[in-house]
Amino acid sequence: MFQKPRSFGARWLLHGFRATARSVMSSEDLISVDYEIFGRVQGVFFRKYTQAEGKKLGLVGWVRNTTAGTVEGQLQGPRNKVEQMQEWLKSTGSPKSHIIRAEFENEKTIDSLEHSSFKVVK
Repeated sequence: MFQKPRSFGARWLLHGFRATARSVMSSEDLISVDYEIFGRVQGVFFRKYTQAEGKKLGLVGWVRNTTAGTVEGQLQGPRNKVEQMQEWLKSTGSPKSHIIRAEFENEKTIDSLEHSSFKVVK
């Protein structure tokens, strides 16, 4: 059976460990990552669905078509939500899209969000 620590010191130590572990890397960290999606991703409402999924997850950023026929953008938000969105971009997309590959670059931890919403850029 689990017992509560009997001294204040033991609780402080446990709390201190949690705080240290969280500061190293956590799903609470805000991150930013750039992406490019290849395949049949234009003319199939990919940007609209990407915006909707990003908003659903509480992310900010942007998405746009490229002249090369790909879709590119940037995601920002809590690490665990960005990772969920990366998985969605790799494997789901819009219903009529066909994703060949997804590339993610320039991942970095940020102190605050650089966008106020998730936008479709023309």
